Amino acid sequence: MKTGVITKGIGGFYYVDTGEAAYECRARGKFRLKNISPLVGDIVDIEVDDTSKQGYVLNIHPRKNEMIRPAIANIDQVMMVFAAKRPDINMTLLQKFLIYAEFVGLNIIVCINKIDLDENQDYKIVAEMLKSIPYPVIQTSTKQLIGIDELKAALKDKTTVFAGPSGAGKSSLLNLVQTGLALKTGDLSKKIDRGTHTTRHAELINLELGGRVADTPGFTSLELNNIEAEKLQDLFPEFEQYKDCKFNRCLHDTEPQCGVKEAVQEGKISNLRYEYYLSLLKELKLIRRY
Repeated sequence: MKTGVITKGIGGFYYVDTGEAAYECRARGKFRLKNISPLVGDIVDIEVDDTSKQGYVLNIHPRKNEMIRPAIANIDQVMMVFAAKRPDINMTLLQKFLIYAEFVGLNIIVCINKIDLDENQDYKIVAEMLKSIPYPVIQTSTKQLIGIDELKAALKDKTTVFAGPSGAGKSSLLNLVQTGLALKTGDLSKKIDRGTHTTRHAELINLELGGRVADTPGFTSLELNNIEAEKLQDLFPEFEQYKDCKFNRCLHDTEPQCGVKEAVQEGKISNLRYEYYLSLLKELKLIRRY
């Protein structure tokens, strides 16, 4: 029996890297009976034939975390890649993904790519808002080779998910991080100004500088319906130091003498973030009623 990491899963086959060799494996029937699916990133025990390099997944080790979209496990951090332009930053999607990553319990880094296309440098407003939360922000341009060394330093010796909408330039960035990856890149759809999907599945790639990275399929939507309304505030890190409220169970909505609302009024918390919090809180409350 050997132990390794699932680096790719396609059509019922799981490709497991043991550090010495890679094996093509199927999952034993017991997983299907228990309604368990192995995920990319899973640490697994396998039984293999060294001659054919084929075998079976026998056991999945406990996961430290798990993402549903993209479906991947045991991640150290998520690198959220959004383009400054073409397509413009979708603030709703960005904020949703920040909340989702907090919910899963991931370390978050935001990469704003294609900054060379933003002549007015509007992306800097978004970057400052993110830094105030605070989240690390890396600003990059694959055309002008800006921020690539900083990106490499952030990826070194970590298992990182590259995630974000199609067309943000995830694959182009990774091709600069490691020469020879030759990941496919896609042109923007002229009709809808969004990128074409060039990555079809999550796959862990070993980096020469150390660590692994997962280039994942782009997405344009994300559901947060399984978050409890009362716990939503815990997913906004910038709220924590201002929770000096009159009521212990303050939701920072309609309650009087609320420290978070005062911080918003004083400009210590982004009004854009707070408005999104109220909107999502209202949505989650309605879901709870039904």
